[in-house]
Amino acid sequence: RIKVLMAELNNRPQRLYPGSRREQFELLDKPALMPLPGTMYEYIDSKWAKVGPDYHVLYQKHAYSVPHTLVGNTVTIEASGSVVSIYHHNQLVTQHAKSAKEGGFSTQKEHMPDSHVKQRFSAERLLHWAENIGVGTRGVVQWHIHSRKHPEQAIKSCLAILNLTKQHGAARLEAACQKALLLERPHRSVVMNLLKHHQESIPSTAVEQDEQPVTHHNIRGQHYYQ
Repeated sequence: RIKVLMAELNNRPQRLYPGSRREQFELLDKPALMPLPGTMYEYIDSKWAKVGPDYHVLYQKHAYSVPHTLVGNTVTIEASGSVVSIYHHNQLVTQHAKSAKEGGFSTQKEHMPDSHVKQRFSAERLLHWAENIGVGTRGVVQWHIHSRKHPEQAIKSCLAILNLTKQHGAARLEAACQKALLLERPHRSVVMNLLKHHQESIPSTAVEQDEQPVTHHNIRGQHYYQ
């Protein structure tokens, strides 16, 4: 019944305008109509992020690379259900397939600095910094560098560990790193938790007092990264 009445209403001549509502629609609206999109609408999540020294930005606990020249800059991340797009000054700089792997890295080779470009924080410099703190700290930093597909991906984690000296001091950090290695869990979160709960102390017999290099199957010599 409503459908019939609606048709009658739309075909009824109007008082203020010539013709019926249907005639006005055919004349004015219909020519301007566009076809519906071929794909379904996708929600876009947008946020700002600062590019870290490892030339990656973090989105939902996953790291995506950008050109290394953008280190230190603020970029805009726009993520759909399948694609992560990254913009700088409203210009698209890169796109990645969206990943749900927390703690993972999506790195494009072309974003990596050339081998001849001197980086502010290279693996060699991080190892030298860690060695000045102690052999345990150096061992943890080496493990992080070796565990990544590209050493540059470990820069952020290594800096976070090395900067723990600001809050806890070098001696406590070294003790926490040595204990983490003995536990075979040299992760950043483990080192931080040991320090947070003051559990970094270990028996003196478990640590070599002559500061010989820590032996671990995932640790390579410093010369490997030169």
